[in-house]
Amino acid sequence: MIGRVLGRGSNPAGLLYYLFGKGKDCQHVSPHLVAGWRHPAWLEPPARPGGGRDFRYLTALLTQPLALLGDRAPDKPVWHCAVRAAPGDPDLGDGAWMAIAEEIMDRTGLSRRGEEGQGVRWVAVHHGSNHIHIVAVLARQDGRRAALHNDYYRIGEALRAMEAEYGLVAVARSDRTAARRPGRAETEKAGRHQRAEAPRVTLQRHAAAAAAAASSEAEFFGLLERAGLRVRLRRSSRDPGQVTGYAIALDDKNPDGEPVWYGGGKLAADLSLPKLRARWAPARARAGPRPGPGGPDRAWDHAAAAAAAAAASGQLDPGQPGPDAGDIAWAAADVLRAAAAVLGSPALRLAADAYDRAARAPWGRLPPPSPAGSQLRAAARLVAAAAHVTRDRPLAHIAFLIRMIALLEAIAELRQAQQRLAQATAAQAAARQLRDATARPGPAGPPQAPRPDHDPPARLATPDFPAGPVTRLPARPARPARPPRPAPRRPRGPSP
Repeated sequence: MIGRVLGRGSNPAGLLYYLFGKGKDCQHVSPHLVAGWRHPAWLEPPARPGGGRDFRYLTALLTQPLALLGDRAPDKPVWHCAVRAAPGDPDLGDGAWMAIAEEIMDRTGLSRRGEEGQGVRWVAVHHGSNHIHIVAVLARQDGRRAALHNDYYRIGEALRAMEAEYGLVAVARSDRTAARRPGRAETEKAGRHQRAEAPRVTLQRHAAAAAAAASSEAEFFGLLERAGLRVRLRRSSRDPGQVTGYAIALDDKNPDGEPVWYGGGKLAADLSLPKLRARWAPARARAGPRPGPGGPDRAWDHAAAAAAAAAASGQLDPGQPGPDAGDIAWAAADVLRAAAAVLGSPALRLAADAYDRAARAPWGRLPPPSPAGSQLRAAARLVAAAAHVTRDRPLAHIAFLIRMIALLEAIAELRQAQQRLAQATAAQAAARQLRDATARPGPAGPPQAPRPDHDPPARLATPDFPAGPVTRLPARPARPARPPRPAPRRPRGPSP
């Protein structure tokens, strides 16, 4: 189950009118109350003769405690939370949704069980699609203001308990390990412009690949520009020579014709400039071996050995993980990104994208550096550098993929033991993608050279996004023409 706190408002009647209406796409079916600070049978808005609902009585009851606060009342007192079951969950009835809503209000402290006459007044609306909306007015009935402290995380705790009680699909909770997902507007804009994915996703992949291949800040920015991305540096207002951040962009434009910039921290938690500088600190970015006469074969052998050593180090033991486990999991993402960029394999790119969340520590923390993690990062830089030595497709990468599968499976078991469901699922998905890549190693040509800077096409031709046929989003189908409305009948007069 997923719970989301939406924007605060000041008009409970307007929100109730929308929740009991047909919805933007007529998706609201049979709206009714399933829970509240009183039994929903006492609070259900009565039907009007024309088919609508009369919300005056319910709105008056909800807003009565605001009068007790007077000048202390908040400007936007309406709290709105949407809760949705997972697609694989059964259709929950009104009784289950009542228990879920009451658990959320109890955990957040807005309306404790047994103290419904002192907490806030609230109702829960169910209108189909296996989800509910909770509407509360942030004024307690005992004359105090409602306190909201980490309500989003308290909702996650409530939903975790309800998933266990009803046997529902367990959904991972927010721990700041996931990259920023594109919003609905970004996704729809990508579809209108016939892009295979939103620019945010493409930029996040390029930035992660450049961070894996670079060993310094200057090298990182150089790789981004070489990939055909626009790069903008943010400088300190006190010291113009000091760089405090960066932003990158594709050829995506806003309505004013300017590029749409994305800061590194807005793409992923570990892509901000301070986190990247910590990645390149001497304790982590130890110099690794350089590609010699052996070319890329030596690079793949070194990467396979580093992955095998990390998996066999004992640091990833689910029963008693070592202090280096977090750094090993983080560095494994660099090796995957570098391999996907060099080989240009869609399967490896999908594996790297899938593993992305499993690599990060919760809440944006950086794990302490480790020798095994430094060896993996050195292997990633060696693989990335070997791409410029030869244009042949080496066969030694198969052994590397087999070692990486074992490493990812060990990380998945560790995340499962740590009860980090989303990260365990991400590592397992990446291992499956690599297994498919070794089972069906399709032919691939050499990496393509990047296009000139500041003039990238809709799809960049870079090592981790090679040129070739693209599966584009289908155009939005045209709406069928509506049949003409019949002419209105004239009312008949009285019969003679």
